[in-house]
Amino acid sequence: MPADVFQISQQHQAMFVMRLAYATCRLQTDCKKLTKKINFAKKADDEKITLIIIALATSFCFGFPFKSIITNNFNDKIKMKKITRDQLIARLVKAGELFVLGDDKGEVDSYFETSNFRFHSPGVDIDYASLKNYFKSIRAAFDDRSIKRGIIVAEGNYVTCQTRIEGKFVREFTQSPEGTLPPNGKHIIFDLINIFRFDDQGRLIEEWVQTDNRSLLRQLSKQN
Repeated sequence: MPADVFQISQQHQAMFVMRLAYATCRLQTDCKKLTKKINFAKKADDEKITLIIIALATSFCFGFPFKSIITNNFNDKIKMKKITRDQLIARLVKAGELFVLGDDKGEVDSYFETSNFRFHSPGVDIDYASLKNYFKSIRAAFDDRSIKRGIIVAEGNYVTCQTRIEGKFVREFTQSPEGTLPPNGKHIIFDLINIFRFDDQGRLIEEWVQTDNRSLLRQLSKQN
């Protein structure tokens, strides 16, 4: 094979250097964006990051589609990343605290698959927006609120647990089982049994609840 096949003109060399310089300016930004997509990971795997850098540099310098190939493969592995039992439980606990105690930063949405979430209890089947409104009424009606999770059992993407929500009934409660009720100043306890289903990204997508509404209404009543 003629030797001149392997020779690179000065013009091509200059173009290569310019592309490489441009690539180095973009690598840091693109890699940060990619690594942020890793759910629940404290840091990205060094080998994966190295592959991404090589792919990006090759893509910028030679125009090959390696960037999209490696990125898609990387994203697929992220989606398949196993969510541990402890991570699911931690997210469940945090979501409950944000709902009951308050969420000034709007963080709670990140714990739910908000578009498809469904909540089920006897006679009730609501979406995520309605559930948020319910807890808004809880926060409006009760002071000194707290939430505790009791026994927790997890299997796959399902978690079941005991839940106790407490607070002092000091303002009108607009979403009681019997509609709007006036405050009685008493300490109220909501005892619940919950089953939660998570999606593959660790977001809550469905919930079933059992509770004793008669006991709750006795507590909310002014007579008792």
